Amino acid sequence: MEKLVLIGNGMAGIRTLEEIIKRDPDRFEVTIFGKEPYPNYNRILLSSVLQGDSSVEDIILNDYDWYEKNGCNLHCGEEAVQVDTEQKVVYGSFGTEAAYDKLIFATGSDPFMLPIDGADKEGVIAFRDIKDCEAMIETSKTHKRAAVIGGGLLGLEAARGLLNLNMEVDVIHLPEFLMERQLDEPAAAMLREELEGQGMRFHMNKQTVKIRGEDRVSGLLFKDGTSLDTDLVVMAVGIRPNVTLAAASGLETDRAILVDDQMCTNVPDVYAVGECVEHRGTVYGLVAPLYEQGSVLADHLAETAESAYEGSLMYTQLKVSGVDVFSAGEFTDGADTKAIRVHDEFEGVYKKVVVRGGSVIGAVLFGDTSDSPRLLDMIKKQTDISEMDKAAILPSEKREASAESAVVSMAEDETICGCNGVCKGDIVASIQEKELSSLQEVTQHTNAGRSCGGCKPLVSELLELTLGDAFREADQKEPMCGCTTLSHEEVTAEIRDKKLTLVREVMNVLGWSEPEGCSSCRPAINYYINMVNPEEAEDDANSRFINERVHANIQNDGTYSVVPRMYGGVTNPEELRKIADVADKYNVRMVKVTGGQRLDLLGVKKADLPSIWEELGMPSGHAYGKAVRTVKTCVGQDFCRFGTQDSIQLGIDLEKKFQGVPTPHKVKMGVSACPRNCAESGIKDIGIVGLQGAWEMYVGGNGGVDLRQGDLLCTVTTDEDVIHMTAAYMQLYRETAKYLERTSHWLERVGLKWVQEQLVDNDANCAALAERMERTIAQMEEPWEQIVNSGTIKQDYFDVKHVTT
Repeated sequence: MEKLVLIGNGMAGIRTLEEIIKRDPDRFEVTIFGKEPYPNYNRILLSSVLQGDSSVEDIILNDYDWYEKNGCNLHCGEEAVQVDTEQKVVYGSFGTEAAYDKLIFATGSDPFMLPIDGADKEGVIAFRDIKDCEAMIETSKTHKRAAVIGGGLLGLEAARGLLNLNMEVDVIHLPEFLMERQLDEPAAAMLREELEGQGMRFHMNKQTVKIRGEDRVSGLLFKDGTSLDTDLVVMAVGIRPNVTLAAASGLETDRAILVDDQMCTNVPDVYAVGECVEHRGTVYGLVAPLYEQGSVLADHLAETAESAYEGSLMYTQLKVSGVDVFSAGEFTDGADTKAIRVHDEFEGVYKKVVVRGGSVIGAVLFGDTSDSPRLLDMIKKQTDISEMDKAAILPSEKREASAESAVVSMAEDETICGCNGVCKGDIVASIQEKELSSLQEVTQHTNAGRSCGGCKPLVSELLELTLGDAFREADQKEPMCGCTTLSHEEVTAEIRDKKLTLVREVMNVLGWSEPEGCSSCRPAINYYINMVNPEEAEDDANSRFINERVHANIQNDGTYSVVPRMYGGVTNPEELRKIADVADKYNVRMVKVTGGQRLDLLGVKKADLPSIWEELGMPSGHAYGKAVRTVKTCVGQDFCRFGTQDSIQLGIDLEKKFQGVPTPHKVKMGVSACPRNCAESGIKDIGIVGLQGAWEMYVGGNGGVDLRQGDLLCTVTTDEDVIHMTAAYMQLYRETAKYLERTSHWLERVGLKWVQEQLVDNDANCAALAERMERTIAQMEEPWEQIVNSGTIKQDYFDVKHVTT
């Protein structure tokens, strides 16, 4: 078996690998170097993570199970730093040596940072990866003014996300109008008006010459002498192909790595794909051309077909802050072109088709992109429109809801999903041959809608058109994952009815399409099994997220974060000495006080984790877990002159009782001794506020990106009442929420009134729920000290391949 090494774990490289495996799954032994500590994820959807619409798990394209199932050795978080093309060996930053017969560079691009005075200050970042998203989210918690330099697609997506984080957002753009690479001036003006209505402020024709501030950014200075105050600067001014390693390895480069029509470099057996590639003088930054390159390279390496990459038509279909936009080809007016235009200011629709000679060469659509597949097909085929009714090329009104679907008139070879090159005929054939009945199944089998998602409405229409009456009869519920057609609720019901107690048993009995499951369903099944029948269920450690297995959070550099538990935020000199000793002994890079009133040891090496926990001898704070993470407290009546209740003791009692109880998502609590709310009880999953002689209980709060104030559930009089109601509420949440559904989203879905009917208005049901919670607590593992002493934390916890971070 030949050895294939892939440098880069991004969308272009992994798609190439998928295509190779599809053609010849047994040809290569594969090694992958990935700089980021994540499996392959959809970079296009980073804006949805920033905006709070998706989690990191939601945008994973290939989970760790995929790598294992396909025999791929992924070095996650390890960067390739040297290539010996004579000996054919790649060296990683952690000391890994990987020999190769074939080598693929898929190193992508780096964000371009303007070389201006002050660009190295704290608070100046790019918008390129998950780390950047996390930095913006953290900044929004303490600062409120943001400036985005760059009014292109990436900059506007960042600006929309920052608005969602409740920041004031200014966008600075050097050209005269927005998104000049995708839009003409009239469409850009309509977009600006829409975005200004959403709250963005624009500064056009502005060149930034200096970033002000001492250590941290405080403002921008422009070339015209004007300035702007800000707390955060996001640079979104473009990207640069990452060719440093390639050039050092002897590969020929110009703007990027030079390749021929088979994606070969000048070095034998070394290839390149993606944003790091320059082909016939062009560097591509859109996903569709990168996937086309990957397909050609797969043909070449698998020796299954003779194909050549001859360049790509540039086109984009996307949503910009909720507005549909499409552009393709040459869409600007020229001396030898004519245009057909529709401009409806009332409906917010703009359409323009550019014609040279008798052929369509480009188009721009704003507000209504339903004609994009047909226009793209005309551009690709260079359709002669000389004899066509020009007015019919661009319908002047939006399609009525009752009108015939656009996909009906599409030819079989017309493209539905531009990103992945999937045509109508491919989708129809898959639906019919594989008996697909849901959008998720179509995406799983054809890749249509897998990247930007802009084509999903068309795919859904095509699914309905193909199935006819069967579509209306088909259950269009959301399956748990691509391994099954069953929903979360159905899986839970089956586990309960059939008394299933093992993860593999569930997948076998319920007919999983993937025998090993995936990183989405395995943790969910494991949770549901233990929730339904805690006495008989067998916890499957292999189905837990890796963070839960090693009791620490993986960080962006591949090290870990260790958070010992401090009940109610209270500690003592002995615990502090242990932490200090461990921090010294293991060269912990930083010890930080967290928002949950604990100490976080940052920069811990993976190999040191078992020893650190053993030497600390303290319980884990479950900072990584889908469980009760922390109970934040104020100092209470014993110390504060405003305190009316003993918040510290109640917080400790709550934390000790519910620590480690598995929940669908993380749960945070707060106990404040008076309505001044120093423990931020109003934005916790469960928040307790002391009054004179009573406690108010608030639920469903969220202090994250999707900020939500908690709802008043009830008022009780004693600490015991608080603990009893908390047990019942948590059990109701455990039994009726979907795995990875936060309490805030669950409460909005089921309604506060329904929860109160189950708990406050029904003493018997409340007691039964609390009793089931007691059963769960009784079956919890032995105390943390015994776990450490019995060696349950083992080195093999760090070698798991089934789960994601």
